[in-house]
Amino acid sequence: MSKDTAKPSAGTSHGMSATADAKQTARRAASSPWAQGLARAGLVAKGLTFGLVAVLALDVAVSRSGKLQDRPAALHEVAENPFGRVLLAALAVGLAGYALWQLALAVLGRKLETGEREDDLRRIPHAARALVYGWLAFVAVDLVIDAGKPPGENHDEKELTARALDWPLGRWLVAAAGLVVVGVGLYNIYRGLSQDFRDELKEEQMKGAERRGYSVLGLIGFTARGVIFVLAGFFVVRAAWQYDPKEAAGLDGALARLAHAEYGMFLLACVAAGLLAYALFSFAQARYRKV
Repeated sequence: MSKDTAKPSAGTSHGMSATADAKQTARRAASSPWAQGLARAGLVAKGLTFGLVAVLALDVAVSRSGKLQDRPAALHEVAENPFGRVLLAALAVGLAGYALWQLALAVLGRKLETGEREDDLRRIPHAARALVYGWLAFVAVDLVIDAGKPPGENHDEKELTARALDWPLGRWLVAAAGLVVVGVGLYNIYRGLSQDFRDELKEEQMKGAERRGYSVLGLIGFTARGVIFVLAGFFVVRAAWQYDPKEAAGLDGALARLAHAEYGMFLLACVAAGLLAYALFSFAQARYRKV
């Protein structure tokens, strides 16, 4: 065997070295204090978005007036208030930080703070969260630039469902997407009831009262969030089954359907209180979660 075939070429070795250096640089950047700070700011911003939706829903449940909002529409409510742009700018930074954190977890497959490796399957939800929160950050930035812009009608879920239903096998794809959302909701309910979210905490740094309070907030918050996901996924599956995109619903639509059920306002108030608990849970995570 010749030396040329026995050893990799200088160009190949240089390319492999450059790739390894790039990965190492990315890991160092992701584990830096500023990256971890962005991740924690992102948890605060995430909590604020759920808190806004919860407060608006509680107002509707108590006053029996007003309009239920999803998170983009809730951000627009903020834009219309004094100092709204300042708050939205801060939220945009936090939401972008959360998106970048999730993207880093998806790409690197390890926690930023501890370097602990994660299962490859967990990279998929990290990537999905990076897309969702990147989009929310974009919405916040867009509102900062033009806070007076009307929010427009919120038919995104219905429009997307209508388009998807027209694709080949679209009905099955929409049903599958709805089942995935239902699955995410059931997983959130499981996380709340089993309290497995405690594995992500630095519980050794928490006092007994803090640990108990955090556990209660997580139990209630994850369960309420799971209920909303299950409802939204159910309506998407029903839209596919009935071939009617009007049946599809997002966060605001699921809350609205809940409000129109028997004892709807009471149920709405319970779920809204649960979402508020999840918001408070996110604030506690910003301090104690292993990022």
